[in-house]
Amino acid sequence: MAIIVLLLAILLLARRTSRLRGRLASLTQGSDAQSLEAVLGSHLERVRQVVSDVGRVEARTAIIERDMLGSFGRVGLVRFNPFEDTGGNQSFALALLDGRGDGFVVSSLHARAGTRVYAKAIAKGASETALSSEEAEALRVALARPVPGAPG
Repeated sequence: MAIIVLLLAILLLARRTSRLRGRLASLTQGSDAQSLEAVLGSHLERVRQVVSDVGRVEARTAIIERDMLGSFGRVGLVRFNPFEDTGGNQSFALALLDGRGDGFVVSSLHARAGTRVYAKAIAKGASETALSSEEAEALRVALARPVPGAPG
């Protein structure tokens, strides 16, 4: 009777061992390493490398976002016809602003006798000089645009 119990125990242990080998094989599948410890060590090294890469990407992203604040990424354009004797909305007001709202508005007034161009400085979204309605509209359009490089 004891021999039968021992044989059953051996069969159960052999079955469990077989299942554990199958699990180990599935965990180490696709790896040159033969032991679970080596596979885990390899995965930990990959995680460390990814953390290092993410740190470098974060640093580069911060630099790019800082630099984007100084670029003209907010644009507003208004075309208009200031004189009755000309057609085609060939005059325009163009606002170019950086992420801080600094920049300028350029206006071009087209007439039969010639074209005149004006520029007005913009600081923090406002002009020190009076803006025409078209220039003010171009500035409003530019300010409504999202700040380049700012988080969504």
